[in-house]
Amino acid sequence: MPMAWFPKAVGLVAVSLLTAPAYGHSFGKLYTLPVPFWLYGWASAAALLLSFLALAALSSQPKRDHPEVPSQAHYHAFSRPALCVLWGLRLIALSALVLTIVSGFFGTQDAYRNINMTLFWIVFVLGLAYATVIVGDIFSLINPWQTLLAGIRKARFAYPEKWSYWPAVVLYISFIWLELFAELTPWQLSAALLAYSLLNVLGVYSVGASAWFRYVEFFSVMLRLLGKLAPVSYCRAEQGAPAGWRLRWPGAGLMESRPSSMSEVVFILFMLSSTAFDGLHNTQSWALLYWQDVFAWLSPWLGHNLVTAYSTLKPLYAVYQSLALVLSPFIYWLIFAGCLGLMCLLTRRTESLEGALYRFSYSLLPIVVVYHFTHYFTLVLGQGPQIFSLLSDPLGVGWNVLGLVATQTSGVLLDMSWVWHLQVGLILLGHIASVFVAHEVAKRLYATSQQVWISQVPLLVLMMAFTVFGLWILAQPLDTEVLR
Repeated sequence: MPMAWFPKAVGLVAVSLLTAPAYGHSFGKLYTLPVPFWLYGWASAAALLLSFLALAALSSQPKRDHPEVPSQAHYHAFSRPALCVLWGLRLIALSALVLTIVSGFFGTQDAYRNINMTLFWIVFVLGLAYATVIVGDIFSLINPWQTLLAGIRKARFAYPEKWSYWPAVVLYISFIWLELFAELTPWQLSAALLAYSLLNVLGVYSVGASAWFRYVEFFSVMLRLLGKLAPVSYCRAEQGAPAGWRLRWPGAGLMESRPSSMSEVVFILFMLSSTAFDGLHNTQSWALLYWQDVFAWLSPWLGHNLVTAYSTLKPLYAVYQSLALVLSPFIYWLIFAGCLGLMCLLTRRTESLEGALYRFSYSLLPIVVVYHFTHYFTLVLGQGPQIFSLLSDPLGVGWNVLGLVATQTSGVLLDMSWVWHLQVGLILLGHIASVFVAHEVAKRLYATSQQVWISQVPLLVLMMAFTVFGLWILAQPLDTEVLR
């Protein structure tokens, strides 16, 4: 059957991308930007430039290079009541893990009525990440897997130093792949969490809790990195020293230490690239890139009729998506390394590129936070309040244990205008914070104020590109009307 209309239809969709309407990624309804997108892009880039000029003019005096990692003496030991609260939180965290696994196996498979989906994805993965930026890495003190395996004290094997954070990188990429593409049911989520728990048992038994939760258990790694932005820092009880806490300036943790290996740098970059990819892979632009451009490249082998080639292209689309996700942190690494290489060239710094990557990688964490929050905060507001009614009926079988089912709410839905402008403001604020952190790092690295501000020009351009790209992703129409 002739399909001459199909290329024209696809072309019409492509042209429609040039118009003003846009979809916010957390909603399905249409929202038209009040002004053209290019104005937002230029205004955001100009704001970053002004913040850079202000820093260059007001705060360019170099500092002595001595990133100081606070010693145990700087921490205040937890009081007895605080220790009781900690043990209570550990019990709650462990109970939540058990409830999440049990409810998925024995409860309804309706994702909105079974508590395990909301408890894991909304409360733990999203809510705890945001809370960590405010109250610090409390997960390091209440990690349910660490509580469960506290009795295993002796390592059978030494953790290979060359592995560093690479196992955590692999697990993190696998986790994001499951989140984006596996479409897990409550039962499958429980099975995955049970398997991950058994992996933790095997890992702690083999290499010990200290190495495992530092290098391999990726939730610990991710939340520890996010905790560097918090005004509170914690330390676990180790080798006879008590657990403790200390206050610091927000973001000061970004300059107290630096990554210990390239694998940690890649982990940070995947925190950034995975969120960007999550927003990008559902857009029309991303879908059309495959169904138009990739198809055109493959047409000499598949023919020029997209309909007849669809059966071959559809499975390859999953490979295309997965490969892009896996490669994303390394693409970001090349871009970031290129900017730092140019920085070293402009300042004639003899330090290696590897050293520069270690020094400046933590400056990306504020961008990680705002990317994550702007993409998912409406999901937390919309689904998060459901947790109270779900606690009364965790299996979704009609219980009302706590008498809270009647309080079920549809969640908080913000006007799309508020959502968009909040996203713009937060993304801009996060990039300005990253410019500030990178500037402070440069002040510890270079001997003259001229070298400090010259070194930041490539990073400023990178921050501008990240800002515009992040806003562009949020403003893109979704791919619901494009062949997938």
